[in-house]
Amino acid sequence: MSNRRCDLPEGSYRKQKESYEIVAIPAPKQKPLTDNEKLIPISKLPEYARPAFKGFATLNRIQSNLCEAALKSDENLLLCAPTGAGKTNVALLTILHEVSKHLNEDGSVRKDAFKCIYVAPMRSLVQEMVGSFRKRLEPYGLEVGEMTGDQQMNKAQFMATQIIVCTPEKYDVVTRKGGERAYNQLVKLIIIDEIHLLHDDRGPVLEAIVVRTHNQVEQTEDPCRLVGLSATLPNYKDVKKFLKVDDKHMFVFDNSYRPVPLRQEYIGVTEKKALKRFQAMNEVVYDKVMENAGKSGKKVILVFTHSRKETARTAKAIRDACLENDTMSYFLKEGSASTEILRSMTEQTRNQDLKDLLPYGFAIHHAGMNRVDRTLVEDLFADKHVQVLVSTATLAWGVNLPAHTVIIKGTQIYNPEKGCWTELSSLDVMQMLGRAGRPQYDSEGQGILITHHSELQYYLSLMNVQLPCESQMIAKLPDLLNAEIVLGTIASVAEACHWIKQTFLYDPARRKRDFFRCWNPKNRCVISEDGDLLDQRVADLVHTACLQLDKGNLIKYDKQSGLIQATELGRIASHFYCTFESMQTYNQLLKPTAAEIDLFRIFSMSSEFKFIGVRNEEKVEMQKIAERVPVPIKESLDEPSAKVNVLLQSYISQLKLDGFALQSDMVFISQSAGRLFRAIFEIVLWRGWVGLALKVLALSKMVNMRQWQSLNPLHQFDKIPTEVVHSIDKKNMPFDRLYDLDEQELGELIRLPKMGKPLQVHPSATKG
Repeated sequence: MSNRRCDLPEGSYRKQKESYEIVAIPAPKQKPLTDNEKLIPISKLPEYARPAFKGFATLNRIQSNLCEAALKSDENLLLCAPTGAGKTNVALLTILHEVSKHLNEDGSVRKDAFKCIYVAPMRSLVQEMVGSFRKRLEPYGLEVGEMTGDQQMNKAQFMATQIIVCTPEKYDVVTRKGGERAYNQLVKLIIIDEIHLLHDDRGPVLEAIVVRTHNQVEQTEDPCRLVGLSATLPNYKDVKKFLKVDDKHMFVFDNSYRPVPLRQEYIGVTEKKALKRFQAMNEVVYDKVMENAGKSGKKVILVFTHSRKETARTAKAIRDACLENDTMSYFLKEGSASTEILRSMTEQTRNQDLKDLLPYGFAIHHAGMNRVDRTLVEDLFADKHVQVLVSTATLAWGVNLPAHTVIIKGTQIYNPEKGCWTELSSLDVMQMLGRAGRPQYDSEGQGILITHHSELQYYLSLMNVQLPCESQMIAKLPDLLNAEIVLGTIASVAEACHWIKQTFLYDPARRKRDFFRCWNPKNRCVISEDGDLLDQRVADLVHTACLQLDKGNLIKYDKQSGLIQATELGRIASHFYCTFESMQTYNQLLKPTAAEIDLFRIFSMSSEFKFIGVRNEEKVEMQKIAERVPVPIKESLDEPSAKVNVLLQSYISQLKLDGFALQSDMVFISQSAGRLFRAIFEIVLWRGWVGLALKVLALSKMVNMRQWQSLNPLHQFDKIPTEVVHSIDKKNMPFDRLYDLDEQELGELIRLPKMGKPLQVHPSATKG
């Protein structure tokens, strides 16, 4: 979706080159402080708030504007501001306000009286916020915890934690369970970061969380403050109304409030053939590197690519172009301190790509490198010994390393959920460009985005605040309704319609009624001023969703009375985050006599993987993997379900895959596998099929531990060297026999006496 009428700021220009077009947008002029604006010194904050801002002299401009609303009010709040504007500190002010309500006379905090939830869209961002909040809130003795797909939290941990940072899906699951209401009522503040993601495929989850919170406040009369943090967006008033924010607590700041103004360039490559397009992108990257790092002094540059292999390819392409054009002296001068340091560091790294690149002043960074090498590169870049760093998005999210210039090379990334290559989301682009401009060193930063010419207009609209934020709820409506039916919020069609009218979908639709496409009998779109047709369309949406849920036995739906009742299958679907299509598949195909081979096949037909397809370039590798996995594949490898089956078994077997897309697909499947097998286990248990339940439970454990049941359990322990475990495997000794051996006998068994003691601990740990 793009806005073809995108109006560019004053001073912008377009330039056509042989193989690409450039659209340059100047950095906006920073608005001077008005007479009413003053930066608030930390010393003027309430005494209880100062420890969280240790090391700060003042709040910045935006934080000073919001201080009164954030720190001295219980009202819902919406802040729209550019990346890097200090929104995290505003969130911290709202947390401190909540803390202030639970202070004892001696200054200690009543920790069991409240909880604050911080919802962030990415796991890496969650981890970053956990680290930041732990450090800043340490003086208050508050516990900060993480809830993501990687980090779980049981009830005891939930109760002992005051600040919980989580992904939207994790908090959605917690609030879906009616039995957790006592815990949820302790939540007094919910901060939703990047709330403009209402426009994203994951937006419906945010809608569900907000509406559920509004309903809980209404029913229990226990207040819970909602704070939305967002990039600047054109229809912020729609978001304000959805969050129930009044005008006094809505704050919108444009790009002129960015701490370091950002000059932008959008480059659309016009080459049609893939190879020529790739070469053109490399040429553009080299030209922009020379403009900024080489000829203009030591201005450090971050180049973002979208795969690990591409980081090395791009860095080497820049280096080779420098050697060919005799421009290497712009980056390294013989005899300089940087040259000597880089030569020394080259000897310390084991990464072959780094060995090739560091002597020339270039480096790469991605999650596949070991921690020592990544830290080395980060330090060299921060100290300007490396001027050009080519990285994957790990540096955009996990590590705060700003640069003068950021170049995004290409905008297509592989999306395993959709099974195809898709364009970068606004969140990713803003996060990457947000690294441009270093407040201590630069008067302005530069962000350069290189894309295919057909996508140029889309990114111009996206990054210049001309694409509105719209609801994506209709695609997920059956599953969202099922969650509310199980929770008890909805018991009839009328209540379901009322629920939809509280969502972000409904209010914008009243001003854009053809969004709901209300048709009259003659099949023509009708705009009704009284809203009757819109209400009828809402009822039609609810009726259709209820029919789908009823067909899958997730609810009982009386079409005459409009009454709706939850079923056990519906409860399982809601609690384990399964789609109604997957539940329908499991319900139809599960039989009490199912074998392991059938369970893998049924799992592979889950609708969560419906967009995973088989690409021609993968077939050779797929065939090789299929021959190595232990459970036979019945279907042809041309079938998408066979691919899911093979990749799940590859994950359990810990096989290494070559193809980048294939690796991404395997990771995506593994992220859902444990949850879906638990759902299948609950279905089988509910039906009373004990034998099958044991098989499913065993499979669930295999997925979680990445180990087949037939293997020695010692393979689970990372601290035991692989060669030691293989040595025990070769003895063909039953695992139970290891319990009877003392540490000396174990050491003699593997001919490594020193390993006897640690080995004895591990069998003892698994025995119970």
